[in-house]
Amino acid sequence: MNTFQERLNQIMPRITSDDFLKSKGLGNEIAFYIFDYPPERELDVREHIDFILDHLKKKRPELSIKHINLFQLIIGYLRERRLLDKALKIQREKGNLALLKALKAPLDPVKISKIFVKLAQPETTDLVIVSGVGSAWPLMRSRNLLNNLHPLMNSTPLVMFYPGVYTGYGLQLFGRLKESNYYRAFRLVP
Repeated sequence: MNTFQERLNQIMPRITSDDFLKSKGLGNEIAFYIFDYPPERELDVREHIDFILDHLKKKRPELSIKHINLFQLIIGYLRERRLLDKALKIQREKGNLALLKALKAPLDPVKISKIFVKLAQPETTDLVIVSGVGSAWPLMRSRNLLNNLHPLMNSTPLVMFYPGVYTGYGLQLFGRLKESNYYRAFRLVP
């Protein structure tokens, strides 16, 4: 089994290959990839994402890359809709369950996926990188977002950095929560 650092080192060659960027060899499958990692390595992964984004500009300057932090997307959306202060007040006064109930409609995965696609611009983007999955939980569940993105991303490769375990059949956030079925993505590196 590869060490964590070895797995990180495999990301750049993988995502800069022409076959990867053109979604070759996938048959009719969508170009969604998951890089799962131990949640305690979150800060290392954030640093590595910054390295990747910086390095991509130098190695493949012709590529259009979008990095979407799911948590920041949600906060920005709530702020834009003037719901963030109300949400914080609900959480303070009534707790997390009341907050989740209050945000269920505004943060519906169908709505968020449409906002995501506006930011990602898959028709003109070569690669979309997604982070902030753990921070966005439980406001947004990555499986729900991915399912709603399937028909919207076309053949644009999407790489989700996932703090937990992806077996190829399911996602287990933080390596502790109940596994949710999801099998439409590929592991980015073993």
